[in-house]
Amino acid sequence: MSKRALISGITGQDGSYLAELLLEKGYEVHGLVRRSSQFNRARIEHLRSEGKKLELHYADLGDQTTLRRIFNKIEPDEFYHLAGQSHVGLSFEIPESTVAETAIATLGLLEICRDLKNPPRFFHAASSEVFGVPADSPQTEETPFRPVNPYGCAKAFAANLCKVYRQAHGMFIVNGILYNHESPRRGENFVTKKIVSTVARISRGSDEILELGNLDSERDWGYAPEFVDAIWRTLQHNKADDYIIATGTSTTVRNFAISAFSRAGITLEFSGSGENEKAVDSKSKRVLLRVNPKFFRPVDSHLLMGDASRIRQTLGWKPSVTGILVAKEMLNELE
Repeated sequence: MSKRALISGITGQDGSYLAELLLEKGYEVHGLVRRSSQFNRARIEHLRSEGKKLELHYADLGDQTTLRRIFNKIEPDEFYHLAGQSHVGLSFEIPESTVAETAIATLGLLEICRDLKNPPRFFHAASSEVFGVPADSPQTEETPFRPVNPYGCAKAFAANLCKVYRQAHGMFIVNGILYNHESPRRGENFVTKKIVSTVARISRGSDEILELGNLDSERDWGYAPEFVDAIWRTLQHNKADDYIIATGTSTTVRNFAISAFSRAGITLEFSGSGENEKAVDSKSKRVLLRVNPKFFRPVDSHLLMGDASRIRQTLGWKPSVTGILVAKEMLNELE
């Protein structure tokens, strides 16, 4: 009998790749989706048209009654909680809804699972933003949480709750502390997708200019299809634990952009500094990139780079697409 998995956030980047992976492994896959006036299911539409063992269920993260009915009906073996408002910059503009979707909703889901006769193995997608301004780099599973934005605070609350429920109720709950991971399926409001999409259009003749915030901001960037493999592995182990899921490398926004333009055959030349910095095409001297102060965050996380030793040693997971290679991979698939 095939395993049953339930995924919240199945229409998102990670949810779509995870659904593909689970279906390939013979799972019966169920996904939670919001009912809205607009269908946003492009990332999983190919799975539905292929007649896979995929069923979608309407539910909102704040609707405990509907969620409880779905869990009781499906009786999933594994639950992957990937849903929630995940844009850091946006969390400063909509902090209350960010906390409701990311923190309070997770508490509700934990309570639903705790009440089931056979609680599913529970994966919670935590975030490197819980570390905020870490005292050390790279970060490990023992690094203290010091979030500096509403999203990071909400994720820290949810991750701590998951630990409490694991210890107090004996539930199989995993916190996957996910560092930045990208793909062509990334939303347009994320800087990596903004970069590669703009570069792709410029390479096809667009006269637009790529506008970015802090070019020296650094992130540990990995590749989403590899990260969902790590996510799946965490629920297959015989013991629940917390895992850093990261590449252990650091790349600036500047170098990510340089890599994307390079893949398109364009070499950038930079001039100026800070809010006045810009870059031109080395051949045509046309301005292709400039800094726009409106994209600076009120408070930016410091260097976030993860030490994934635990998941590598315990589960044998190791990423191969990292840093600037992610930019090139994304552009390859967009062309």
